[in-house]
Amino acid sequence: MTAHGDCDPRFARVRAVFDGHFAEGEELGAAFAVYLDGEPVVDLWDGVADRHTGRPWERDTPALAYSCSKAVTATALHILAERGLVDVGAPVAEVWPEFAANGKEKVTVEHLLTHQSGLPVIEQEVPVEEYEDQAAIAARLAGQAPIWEPGTAHGYHALTYGFLVGEVIRRVSGKSVGRFVADEIAGPRGLDMWLGAPDDVAARAARLSAGTRTTTGDGAAQGTTAAGTVAELPGQGPGDPLYEIAKASLDKDSLMNRAMGNPSPGRLKGGANHPVILRAGWPAMGLVTTARGLAGFYRDLVAGDIIKPETLDDAMRQRVGGPDRVMFIDSAFGLGYMRPALTFLTPAKGAETAFGHTGLGGFLGLGDVRHGLAMGYTMNKMSNSVSGSLRAYHLAEAVYDSLP
Repeated sequence: MTAHGDCDPRFARVRAVFDGHFAEGEELGAAFAVYLDGEPVVDLWDGVADRHTGRPWERDTPALAYSCSKAVTATALHILAERGLVDVGAPVAEVWPEFAANGKEKVTVEHLLTHQSGLPVIEQEVPVEEYEDQAAIAARLAGQAPIWEPGTAHGYHALTYGFLVGEVIRRVSGKSVGRFVADEIAGPRGLDMWLGAPDDVAARAARLSAGTRTTTGDGAAQGTTAAGTVAELPGQGPGDPLYEIAKASLDKDSLMNRAMGNPSPGRLKGGANHPVILRAGWPAMGLVTTARGLAGFYRDLVAGDIIKPETLDDAMRQRVGGPDRVMFIDSAFGLGYMRPALTFLTPAKGAETAFGHTGLGGFLGLGDVRHGLAMGYTMNKMSNSVSGSLRAYHLAEAVYDSLP
């Protein structure tokens, strides 16, 4: 059997890889879309959106794409920067005075975008009653002291990134990130993406299936390990990144688990499938989108239709790279966009030019200005091993291999 949808004959290898993932049992439901020079060349989908009911995955089935959200949130901020409403190099406190508390008066907006602010953890547990009150969650962060000196290291701000950058956006635009994205990015372009899904969108969203507990996450390193003892952990022992990440995942008090676990969708029945999570639109992980919508976002970014080409060029420029204080393995970031690293595996042809963001379990949004590419991959069978995110990598590899 072959997937539903269309695939340009030049990209027949992509369809073969996509179909192969289903044949090998790696997918429940999934979709993959690609634009080349603004034109659709791949639009595939297959499988079930809900394994409990057997509801099929349709062309317009959306899914919660986790940290693919971060690139969309960053783009909203870049729009505001182009309008002169915020200076990325200026202190956050210039637009959010309360943020200056506890030695944060020199933390810049760039520090937030590059995961350098030292605020990867919300120290007090966020009550469920606050899950839809992003300003209240941001206020908790405003009162904290950084864990490390801002600007001296980077560590993945898995959830706090969105509340921090989102509050800056709210302060200067008067809108939540979700409202801003709807008004300024998704709405005008007819993109199927929402930071805060309406009820009808949430009702037809794919139901995520987590499988076993994982050692992977946003492309490489989020979640908890299935290993039971330190003796069973992967890698070469202490000092090896895979060993250290698996060890940290066993420790509920590790920086990694604290960064990934508060506020936790797991406190709600169904976890990330709960309507509150789909509706809340957390700017770091709440994006609900179709593969075509996500690819369309990168298509318009690459074309210079959302922000100016020079703004994108600067935002893509790598600011930080190397060992990540939260995830241990190497990560690399521009201004809100991932750059090629272990957390954003990129085929050789795109190793210098690709940008975008991965999402927990294997989601991928990718753009490449030099090659005129835009890709979006969504699914509902969350990865359950360190190599789980290679589904997206293999699809991207097939795309690049199909280029002349």
